Amino acid sequence: MKDFHHGATDVHPAAEMYARECAEGKLSRREFLTRATALGLAVPTAYGLLGLSAPAKADSHGMTPVMGGSLRMQMSVKAQRDPRTWDWSELANACRGWLEYLVDYQRDGSLTPVLLEGWSVNEDATIYTLNVRQGVTWNNGDMFNADNVIDAITRWCDESVEGNSMATRMGGLVENGAVREGGLERVDDYTVRVHLPAPDIALIVGMADYPAAVVHPSFSSGDPVAEPIGTGPYRPVSYDPGIGAVVERNPDHTWWNEGNGAYLDRIEFVDLGTDPAAWIAAAEAGEIDLNYQAQGDIIDIFDAIGMPRSEAITAATICVRFNQDSEPYGNRDVRRALQKAVNNAIVLELGYNDLGEVAENHHVCPIHPEYAQLAPLVVDPAAAMAELTAAGHAGTEFELISIDEPWQAETCDAVAAMMRDAGINITRTILPSATFWNDWAKYPFSATEWNMRPLGVQVLNLAYRSGVPWNETAFANAEFDALLDQANGLADADARREVMAQIQTIMQEEGVVIQPYWRSLFRNAAPNVHGAEMHPTFVVDYVHYWKS
Repeated sequence: MKDFHHGATDVHPAAEMYARECAEGKLSRREFLTRATALGLAVPTAYGLLGLSAPAKADSHGMTPVMGGSLRMQMSVKAQRDPRTWDWSELANACRGWLEYLVDYQRDGSLTPVLLEGWSVNEDATIYTLNVRQGVTWNNGDMFNADNVIDAITRWCDESVEGNSMATRMGGLVENGAVREGGLERVDDYTVRVHLPAPDIALIVGMADYPAAVVHPSFSSGDPVAEPIGTGPYRPVSYDPGIGAVVERNPDHTWWNEGNGAYLDRIEFVDLGTDPAAWIAAAEAGEIDLNYQAQGDIIDIFDAIGMPRSEAITAATICVRFNQDSEPYGNRDVRRALQKAVNNAIVLELGYNDLGEVAENHHVCPIHPEYAQLAPLVVDPAAAMAELTAAGHAGTEFELISIDEPWQAETCDAVAAMMRDAGINITRTILPSATFWNDWAKYPFSATEWNMRPLGVQVLNLAYRSGVPWNETAFANAEFDALLDQANGLADADARREVMAQIQTIMQEEGVVIQPYWRSLFRNAAPNVHGAEMHPTFVVDYVHYWKS
């Protein structure tokens, strides 16, 4: 068995194959970087395979970061809980100052080690050797070592914890509701070996997702703000859901990466609700330095008041979904009829100002390497009503529920308007954020925002595999699950694409969701804020932000 090590001169054969696929136009550069670095390739080596030099670190913009100062960011502040059960990026972002990750996902698509120094992968990608970073201490003085990595992964694999979506991300490492016997091997104080029963191309990428924050072994599975033991350079000062949160540099902790971040003295998150007018008013009054994300016309308004935008092209989206455990949405004919009434291109225009790309009701994005192009969707309002009538639901009143955030409400308004134009009896219900998210996975017919995942298989694993915690559609299909298992283990993009064509077809034929568009994401920031460009997965890594 030969291992291929992060940063070593040996290059994993799959990475060489990815480089060829990128050159042939089968992979985007972003997806090449994600897959190559997931196999342990250092970022400069990955760029070198493409004949390119790695770009300079983006957070400095060619300037030397300035130490000190405070930054105020508009962001929703939600009630905290166990990180492995986080279901919103904002929950993670507030805690990134003290809770760090084994691996980070960068704006260019590459994966970089954090609490790991690197990793190596055997040729068939069934054994991952994790090299734990030495010299890291927790802010209570404990040393960070292999035992902490084993503890973190073991926690992630525990399916007995309600809402633990990390177990889904760990794939074949989970068996009988826990980490599989022999799955984790402690080689020495700073080396952990992961043994998988089959190749899993998403393992390392899953460790970079926002619920994968590494907590101290003493963590009681409660509130990470109340138990702020971490390895990062900041500490929480206050945290008030719906109001705001404050973190400050921790003077009592020597951070392992001193000199390469933690430039700001203090970061304040200000919760201004969901009305963008309040965000603009706060910016004009000098009460915030940047927003979390901006949509629609407010992007231009922020530009005009001197807070220019940054953009990320992503696979972030919104799904207007049917819960198949609720009637009449258990009837496939009803779901497909409702889909047929909706023109996704019009929803993109009316709901999101055309700031994205039209989607195809299967939650696999053209920027994902395994995306397969299928025949265009059929939009036929007359047929939609005829099919509802044949299914016995011509007079049924449907209710579409959404949050009150403007772009989501407007998207659902557009969907409902087209259904109404087709003669379908539909009402709209708009709920405040706090009310909506209490039961987000249970509504019969509602819309949910979904973040981008770097790999096409990831969100399918999280959202549509039978019985997983985030399966809000209650979709359960044995053929789909088996094909997804197969796709997770295929390195070759062409082979994955053949399987993905079958998966995407099942999603469409089963009428699982109305997924109208892929979102471009925007953030506006004052000109003196650096390193805070919009991240494709909503990461707010304020450890690397600074002000001039």
